[in-house]
Amino acid sequence: MNRNNNRFLYIIGAGGFGREVAWLVERFNAVSAEEQWELRGFIDDNVELWNTAIDCYKVHGGYDVLENSSEDVWCIVAIGNPKVRKKIIERLRSFSHIHFARLVDPSVKMSETSTIGEGSIICAGTIITVDVKIGSHCIINLDCTVGHDAWIADFVTLYPSVNVSGCVKVGESTELGTGSQIIQGVSVGRGTVIGAGSTVIRNIEDEVTAVGSPAQNIKRH
Repeated sequence: MNRNNNRFLYIIGAGGFGREVAWLVERFNAVSAEEQWELRGFIDDNVELWNTAIDCYKVHGGYDVLENSSEDVWCIVAIGNPKVRKKIIERLRSFSHIHFARLVDPSVKMSETSTIGEGSIICAGTIITVDVKIGSHCIINLDCTVGHDAWIADFVTLYPSVNVSGCVKVGESTELGTGSQIIQGVSVGRGTVIGAGSTVIRNIEDEVTAVGSPAQNIKRH
C-alpha cells in the first residue's frame, strides 16, 4: 500500500524551513492529479505560536496533538538540526497511527535507480543521479547535487547548494553546511558538522566540526 494516499499531513516545526516545506507540499499538489496531501498545518513546541496562523496554516499545538489523534496522520519534521530531528522522531515512531511522509519537490531530477527513505525531504532544484541511497529522515535542501553511488545515512542534513560527489559516504546525523563540496570517494563521519563553503578532500572523522578549503577539524563534539 502506498501510504501517500492518506491525505492528512502535519509539518513539525513552524519556522522558516517549515514554511518552505509547506510551499513544497503546495507545489506537489499542483502537479499531482492522483495523490494529494491535505496539509492541516504545523506542530510546534513553542506555546506562543499555538492557535495562530502562519502563511494561512494553523499551528495546532505540541506533539500531543499527533499522539492523541483518533485517526491515522502523517507528519514531516522540518527541523534542520539532525539530533533534534532524531529525538522528535524517536518519540513519535512508537505511535502506530503516526506515519512519516516522504516529500520530493516536483522539480527534483532523480534516477529511478536511486532510493529515498521515509520521512526525508528533497527540496527544489536538487539533482540526485544514479544508484544513490538516501536514508530516512534526511533533509536535502535547495539546489543540491548528489553524485553516483553516494550513500547518505539517516538524519543527515544538506543545507542549500551542497555538492556531494560520487561514491561519497556521509554518516548518520551529520550536517553539511551551505555551499560545501565533498569530493569523490570521501567519507564524512557520523554526528559531524561541515562548515559553510568548505571543501572536503579527505575523510572526516565522527563527531567533529570541520571548516575551510581544504576542510580541517577545529572542534571535537
